[in-house]
Amino acid sequence: MIQESDSTVLQIPVKLYRIGELVSNTPFSRQTIHNYTIMGLIHESQWSKGGHRLYDESVFKRLSRIIQLRKTKTLVEIKELFDKENYQYEAATDDSE
Repeated sequence: MIQESDSTVLQIPVKLYRIGELVSNTPFSRQTIHNYTIMGLIHESQWSKGGHRLYDESVFKRLSRIIQLRKTKTLVEIKELFDKENYQYEAATDDSE
């Protein structure tokens, strides 16, 4: 019989998605996902051993935001907005250290 400790915490493995899975679960084409990655609108989390981009679950939130922003902004404007937000986040992080 195996005794379990009350302090045992199992780590949930991070689910990583290939571009094909993003295409299947979003309204975006493979080419659009590729273009958004190249532009820096979304970022891969890792690369597979075979050289495929792998995205974590946060990409769905980012793609949802892009859908909303596309109603009123160009991709260049969205990129500028994301860059500004990243800069502000990094500056705030640097100040807290």
